[in-house]
Amino acid sequence: MLKMAVRCAVLVAAVSTGPVVAAADPGNWTPPGPIKLIIGFPAGGGVDTQARLIAQAMEDRYGWTVLPQQVPGNGGNNAALAVAKEPADGTALAIIVTETLGYNAIVAENPKLALENFTPLATTARFQMGLVARAGGEFDSWGKVKAASKAGKPIRLGVATPRIADVTYHLGLESGVDFNIVNFKGGAGVMNGINAGDLDLGWVAGVQSKYVKSGEMVNVLSGIPTPLVDSPDAPTLGKVGSKFYIDGYFVFVGPAGMDKKARAALAEAIAAIAMDPETKAGAMLARAFGGASAIRGDALEQYLAKDRSAAKKLLQAVSR
Repeated sequence: MLKMAVRCAVLVAAVSTGPVVAAADPGNWTPPGPIKLIIGFPAGGGVDTQARLIAQAMEDRYGWTVLPQQVPGNGGNNAALAVAKEPADGTALAIIVTETLGYNAIVAENPKLALENFTPLATTARFQMGLVARAGGEFDSWGKVKAASKAGKPIRLGVATPRIADVTYHLGLESGVDFNIVNFKGGAGVMNGINAGDLDLGWVAGVQSKYVKSGEMVNVLSGIPTPLVDSPDAPTLGKVGSKFYIDGYFVFVGPAGMDKKARAALAEAIAAIAMDPETKAGAMLARAFGGASAIRGDALEQYLAKDRSAAKKLLQAVSR
């Protein structure tokens, strides 16, 4: 699904968490033409599914024509570069992840991925990033992981992005646990590796939910600064010695300099649809990611800036 670290207290007050039942009023703005929705990840995954459900809800609620199109690759970078070239009149937006404009943009060293080249609109949900293991196995608690490492047992841990690999590597350094880090394509690939016995542990951002709820798997750690919805007792990375998190959100962005009315209307529409449990999009986000989280405006710009700063610190830490 995803090819996906920062404490940010200001966001606690800025994130809407209650359901929005009534359709929000996008003002008197009307798009001057069909809206191109660029999807930064492959078809069939969590990003693609929510994007298409939100697009359909936009058409149903507001009468806008929304045309989804896939531009996957490079952790969302290809989609970000594509939307940056589009008109800033509200007829083009992209769904990526905050990591795209943070860690991924820094590694790419492409000035076209600078934050000022985009108009942040709204997030839809926060990653439920958990370190997942089979329930009842050798690695279903952090204490067991530590004990296995101390005994010299190899620990095979799956990751889906370079950023996750770097955070895991740094965690190993700080905690004294020697991980054998294995790269996979997407969280589904990591889950398949755990199920097949090819992995002992793996970082997954939502795909694990039904398995955790059924008792087949456990979240050993929370990769985000707050407890996981499905596993509130799982320690956060900060509790086990990490200075970094695998935090992030799904986020809609537009080209730089977007018309103010268009920006406000699109951000409000995206947030209202995501936060409404009566929409298919809202139901999907609740089921797969523990519920919607809509950050907009200054709070979103601050989050993106802090996420990029944290990514720079992470890269410096692992390069020493």
